[in-house]
Amino acid sequence: MAKIFRMSLKDIQPSQLYISFKKLCEVMKRFNPSDPGSIEPIPIKKLGDDIIFVDGHTRAFAAFLCGISEVPVYWEDEELDWEAYEICVEWCKKEGIREISDLKNRVVPQRDYEILWYKRCEDMQRDLEKKRLWATRFKPAD
Repeated sequence: MAKIFRMSLKDIQPSQLYISFKKLCEVMKRFNPSDPGSIEPIPIKKLGDDIIFVDGHTRAFAAFLCGISEVPVYWEDEELDWEAYEICVEWCKKEGIREISDLKNRVVPQRDYEILWYKRCEDMQRDLEKKRLWATRFKPAD
């Protein structure tokens, strides 16, 4: 099991542009603001100069709404598509999202979330796959 420690929400860069209102409601039902230990640990990763949320944006946002400034985290060690995460972080920075509190005006209905976030990510993944396929097909000879 990964080592769990606490980290300030202000020190973690989001990698997601929106929060689903439906999911936030579900998380808030299980969340106990008087017991910060009720927050399931959130995976983070060092990506360039940033420490980013790999997952758990809704849990982190729920903590923010309840006035909790530190959350339990652990270093993600799974091999994920870090190029995709770099793109998502770049999107966030371009939109002025530098910490979880910056998502306060980006809580949207589930239907909008699926269009604004899921579809955007699916399009990005498709573009990355094309780019990678192109790169392997036309790789210069050594």
